[in-house]
Amino acid sequence: MRKFSLSYYDFNLPIELIAQYPLKKRSESRLLVLNRQKKSFIKAKFSEIYKFIPENSLLIFNQSKVIPARLFGIKESTGGRVEFLLLTPLPLLNIKTKDKSIWNTCTAQGLLRPSKGIKVGMKIVFRDDIYLKTIKKYEYGKWDIELYWKGNLIDILKKIGHIPLPPYIKRKDEEIDHNRYQTVFAKEEKIGSVAAPTAGLHFDQKTIDDIKQKDIDIDFITLYVGAGTFAPIRCDDIRDHKMHSEYVEVSQETAKKIMHAKEKGKKIIPVGTTSVRTLEGVYEKLGRVDEYVGWIDLFIYPGFKFKVIDHMITNFHLPKSSLLVLVSAFAGRNFILDAYNFAIKNKYRFFSYGDCMLIL
Repeated sequence: MRKFSLSYYDFNLPIELIAQYPLKKRSESRLLVLNRQKKSFIKAKFSEIYKFIPENSLLIFNQSKVIPARLFGIKESTGGRVEFLLLTPLPLLNIKTKDKSIWNTCTAQGLLRPSKGIKVGMKIVFRDDIYLKTIKKYEYGKWDIELYWKGNLIDILKKIGHIPLPPYIKRKDEEIDHNRYQTVFAKEEKIGSVAAPTAGLHFDQKTIDDIKQKDIDIDFITLYVGAGTFAPIRCDDIRDHKMHSEYVEVSQETAKKIMHAKEKGKKIIPVGTTSVRTLEGVYEKLGRVDEYVGWIDLFIYPGFKFKVIDHMITNFHLPKSSLLVLVSAFAGRNFILDAYNFAIKNKYRFFSYGDCMLIL
């Protein structure tokens, strides 16, 4: 059927609309309000979002924090340069020793570039106190590796690591990214994502305060965002796409608040597709939103029946991506692409540092 064809989720985007830098202030971005019932669009400032969110709603944010997980090192055997991106969420690293006087070690997964010339058992050195050895190679540059370091790994990554900007941002990470590629509500104890939950990047504290003053409640889940969020769908029939696994945490308190809100008829509004996948993914596993810590791999495409969410806040996504397919499943492919064409005509900025949609 045509609705499952990958080409059905394509659109032409002028390259100048792919945002390369964040705006000076978070809430200066633009908002496009989509009404699914009226099939209408409203242009607004993101700082005005509280005017459009229904009262008595519950917003769910992803509080994961991006770690500077991109490292540049050299092959010990040849001196050739190698780029490494750590993919395994930090809470899942099974560290074998924590004695700071000796080497710590753990196994993990990551991306190595260029992958050509890298062999099993190769040692790649980043600094005197951190290196890795390759174990097993997979497709698209992914490897199992064994990581070795002395001291505190997070401290090392913060000192020598780079913010892993998305591949469509055609520049090196800069000082501004260390602050602006994090949400204002990211928690230090939830550090480990290799990409930001970008719909949350628009919120500053004033915007959150304005929302709370309108009798709109907020709460938090955690999804450690991996590089898979940028992985394109590579099969012609989207139903053949295998969704990457993602590690999530939903507390008992948050789960109870969500289920209580549903019972009271409150609108559940996830901020970003990571929050969407967490809520709907946990429901698919448990039959309700409940306390959960573990993996989900839910691929949402047209025909999916949403059990938890009522509205959605999200950025503008890549053509032929699983994220574009997700929002199409929620609001309808034709309506979403009409909205994208409207946004292009009105010069909205796209992707991670771009503008935002509220889908009602």
